[in-house]
Amino acid sequence: VSALTLNTTGSENTADGAGALQRNTTGRDNTATGVLALESNTTGTGNTATGALALDNNSNGNENTADGSSALFSNTTGKENTATGAAALQTNTTGNGNTAAGFGALFFNSTGNNNTATGANALGSNTNGGSNTAGGANALRSNTSGAQNTASGFQALLSNTDGANNTANGTNALGSNVGGGNNTASGVVALVSNTNGNSNTAIGIEALESNTTGSNNTASGASALVSNTTGTNNTALGANAGINLTTGSNNIVIGANVNGSSSDANTTRIGNATQKKTFIGGISGKTVANGVGVIINSNGQLGTIQSSARFKTAIKRMDKASEALLALKPVTFRYKEELDPDKIPQFGLIAEEVEKIDSDLVVRDEEGKVSTVRYEAVNAMLLNEFLKEHRKVQEQERMIVEQRRELESRLTQEEKAIVGLTVLVQQLNDRLHCSRSGSLQLAISNNN
Repeated sequence: VSALTLNTTGSENTADGAGALQRNTTGRDNTATGVLALESNTTGTGNTATGALALDNNSNGNENTADGSSALFSNTTGKENTATGAAALQTNTTGNGNTAAGFGALFFNSTGNNNTATGANALGSNTNGGSNTAGGANALRSNTSGAQNTASGFQALLSNTDGANNTANGTNALGSNVGGGNNTASGVVALVSNTNGNSNTAIGIEALESNTTGSNNTASGASALVSNTTGTNNTALGANAGINLTTGSNNIVIGANVNGSSSDANTTRIGNATQKKTFIGGISGKTVANGVGVIINSNGQLGTIQSSARFKTAIKRMDKASEALLALKPVTFRYKEELDPDKIPQFGLIAEEVEKIDSDLVVRDEEGKVSTVRYEAVNAMLLNEFLKEHRKVQEQERMIVEQRRELESRLTQEEKAIVGLTVLVQQLNDRLHCSRSGSLQLAISNNN
C-alpha cells in the first residue's frame, strides 16, 4: 500500500511494505522492506532499509543500510552508514560512514562520522564524535564528542564523553573515563576509575584500577599499580607490581609481587627477596673515570656515599675513635662453594669479630644478623691512623732537625773555642820559646 507512489524516474528500486519508498522520485537502486521504510527518500540511491521506519526520513542520503525497526530513522543526507538492530543510528541525520549493530547502537549520533558500534547501546549517546569503535553492550555509551576511541567489552569506556584517542579492551575497561585522552586499557576493569587522566597504559585485569587523574602511567600485569589514584609517570611491570603505590610519582617497579610502599616517590624497585642473583650487561669491565662506588643496604637499596658537609651533622674529629682498628685481626679465607665455586682466595675481616670491637663497623641483614663489615668506614679510620702516625713522624723529623741544628751550633761554637784555644796555645808556646831564648842568652852573657 502506497509503496513507491511518487516515483518518477527512479529505477531498480524495491519496496515491500505500507509507505515504503513512498516519496521516492529519482532515487534508484534502493530496497525498502517494512512499514514506512525509506518513506521520505526522494533522490537517495543505493540504500537498503529493512524494518518498520528504517531510514524513514532519508531524503537524498546514499548507500545506507538499515536493518531493524527505526534503524537510521532520522537520517536525511548521511551516506554510507550501516545500522543493524532496532533504533540503531536512529538519530543520525548527516553523519557518514557509521556502522551500528545492536539495539540502540549509535542511537543519538547525528553528525558524527566513521564510527563503528557493535552491541546494545554501544556509542548510544554519541552525537558528533568521529572515528570511534565500540564493541560490546554499553561500550562508549556516554560518548558525545570524543573521537578516535576504541572500546571492546561490556561497558568499556562507558562514561567517556569527550575524551579522545582512548583504547579500552575488556569489561568495564576505562569505564569511568570522561575526558581523559590517549589512554590504553586492556583487561577487565583496567583503568576503570580513570576520569581525566591522560596517556596511561594498563594491561591486565585490575591494572591501574583506582587511577582517577594520574597521567603518563604504564602498568603491565594483573593488578599492577592497582591502588594508584593521582600518581603520574609511574611504570610497573609484573603481576601485583606497585600495588601499594597511591599518589607517588616517577616510580619504576619491575617484578611480580614487588609491592612498593605507599610513600614511594622517585623510586626504582626491581625484584624482591626471592631473587638471589642479579646480572646486568654493560657494567663489568667498563671503566667510569669520574664515577663513585655503589653501595647497598640490608633492604636492597642502592646508593652512593655523599661526602659534602651539606648532608652531615654532628661533625667532629675522629681522634682516638680509629684506634679500634689496632685490635682488628685481618684474615685470609675462601667463600663457601655455593657462593664461589672457584674458591678464589680472599682477604678481609670476620664481621662477628669486628662487632665485638666496634659494633658501628658492621652491617646487619633484614633479620638483624651481622652480615658484613663497613669497609669504607674502616678505610676512613685507617686514613686517620695513618695521618696520626704521619704527624708523629713529622714531629720526630722536626725534633731531629732542631737537634741537628743545636748540635751543629754547638759544634760550631766548639770549633771556634778550639780555634781560640789553639791560638792561645800557640801564643803561649811563642812566649815560652821567647822566654827560653832570653834566658839562654842571659846565661851565656853571665858566663862570659
